[in-house]
Amino acid sequence: MPSSSARTEPPTGRTLSFITISPAFDPQGQPRKPGALCIGAQKAGTSWLAQMLGQHPQVWIPPFKEVQFFNHRFIPGHRKWIGWHYRNKPDEIRTRHRTRNLPMPPELDAYLDGLTRGQMFHNHWYKRVFAPAPAHAMPMDFTPEYSALPDEGVDFVAEFLPKARVIYLIRHPVDRAISQLRMNLQREKRRPRTLADWMAEIGNPVLHDRGDYASYLPRWQARFPDMLVLPFGRIARDPQAVMDAVEAHLGIGPHPYANMRDKVFANRDPLTVPPQAIAALETHMAPQLAFLADRFGADFLAETR
Repeated sequence: MPSSSARTEPPTGRTLSFITISPAFDPQGQPRKPGALCIGAQKAGTSWLAQMLGQHPQVWIPPFKEVQFFNHRFIPGHRKWIGWHYRNKPDEIRTRHRTRNLPMPPELDAYLDGLTRGQMFHNHWYKRVFAPAPAHAMPMDFTPEYSALPDEGVDFVAEFLPKARVIYLIRHPVDRAISQLRMNLQREKRRPRTLADWMAEIGNPVLHDRGDYASYLPRWQARFPDMLVLPFGRIARDPQAVMDAVEAHLGIGPHPYANMRDKVFANRDPLTVPPQAIAALETHMAPQLAFLADRFGADFLAETR
């Protein structure tokens, strides 16, 4: 196992456009529960963290990253698009292999087919998701939507995974909402034309729901008091410190990560949100900012952006 002194600073300036999943794959592995969860927040660096931990031999991440199990059970409004997720992600993985002229491993193909046929989202199905994890590796579920689980959902997670190590990345509420808005508009191929259009967009409850830290953090910390909470801005300023904290929390050894300063899914043509819309978001998010400052301090809040 390499020592921390053996680490080297990776090159900068590149954009990673896909997730590097854990390369190890045990087709004879038995169904098992994950040992760790990354529960969010959406647009707060979870893909970057998956990119890093996907390189670590002691961590195993499913090839589609987000399992969407607990929210499927406890947030009925998510079920329609979760169905889309599982219809499309296996095809994306197969297409990725074809475009890179890589043979599709038959065991991976069989695994994807098996998970998306028949009854899904029951407890044993969830454990089957992590079956290919090597015996020496900790399976990990990265699903940002878990942060929004209701009380009974978090109770279920705590009962089902009582020893899980939980990570929550926190991004500045306004920045997070703007990033989500841009992503949603680009996915839907829409561009607001007028200020009134923009004001209508920022009033969408979905933008505020994913960043409701004042509701979600106490809920999760009550069941997982040792949950690791990290500010998003630290990823850019000191990615090594982030990974040191994550390794310590997960109980895994140090690893020389590649491309720590690269961006994942960087937006090359971001939409410009009018300042009036940003000001309205700042007003709406003021209680969230006050909550974060009160709970973690001003220095932590400053590091969320």
